[in-house]
Amino acid sequence: MRTSHWCSLVAVAAIVSAGGCATQKDSPTSSTGPAWTDASLNQALAVTTRPQADRTADANRKPAQLMNFLGVKPGMVALDAVAVGGYMTEVLSIAVGPTGKVYSQNPQAVFQLQNGMYVKPINDRHAGGRLPNVVRLDGDLPASSTIPAGSVDVAITAQNVHDIYFINKDAATQFLKGIYTTLKPGGALLLTDHAGNDGANNAQLHRIPKHIAVDLAKSAGFTVEAESDVLAHPADDHTKMVFDPSLRGNTDQFVLRLRKPK
Repeated sequence: MRTSHWCSLVAVAAIVSAGGCATQKDSPTSSTGPAWTDASLNQALAVTTRPQADRTADANRKPAQLMNFLGVKPGMVALDAVAVGGYMTEVLSIAVGPTGKVYSQNPQAVFQLQNGMYVKPINDRHAGGRLPNVVRLDGDLPASSTIPAGSVDVAITAQNVHDIYFINKDAATQFLKGIYTTLKPGGALLLTDHAGNDGANNAQLHRIPKHIAVDLAKSAGFTVEAESDVLAHPADDHTKMVFDPSLRGNTDQFVLRLRKPK
C-alpha cells in the first residue's frame, strides 16, 4: 500500500462522484522492443536516480515480475491510472524506455487526500522533467485531449479499486471503463488489490474479494486473461486492516491481467 493511500473514504468519494508463480497464458507480445527478463529489469530499476524509498519498496512490490506478467516492453505506451505518488509511474517509465510513453493520471481528489499529503510527492516525482517520457494528467479518465482513445498498449491500477467500489459500485465500473477506453484493442490492464473475505467489513479493512474485482472488470468490457500469485502472502488471512503494523506491506494481494478484446 502506498503509505496511507486512500485512508479517507470521504476523500475518495470525491473521486467517484467526479467521474511468483502464475496461472497464465504466455505474456502478451508486441511489435516493440525485446522483452525484459526479471533480472534485466531489476537491474534497470536499481538505477540510483530512482528514489531510495522506491528501491527499498521493490522487495515487497515485485515491480519487475509485475511488468513482465503484464507484458511491458520498450517502446510501448502505458498508463498508470490513479498513480498517487507515482511509484508505478516511474517503474513504467523505465520499462517502456526512452522510445515509449507513460501517462501518469490522478483525479483532482488525490491532491486533497490527507490534507494534501500527496501534492509534494507528486510534484517531486515530475519535477524538472526528470521523467521525460512521462505525461502527467491531473484529471479524470477518459481524457481524450491528453490520452487519445485506443492509444495505450498497457495500463495498471494498483490498490485503488477497493476504495472506489465501497463508495460507489457503479463508479468503480465507470473507472475501469475509462481505462478501457484508453486502451488499444488487445491492450492489457494489470489490476492489483488487497484480497478480502466475503461477509467481512472490507470497506473498513481496505480490501475487496477477488471475485468482485473480476465482475467489475467484466462489466467494464474486459476479459480476465490470467492471474498471478506474485503478491500472494498466505499468512494474511484477510481479517486485519491493511495498515495493521503486523501486516503492512505484506498483505495478500491478487493480481489480474485483463484484456480489451480485439
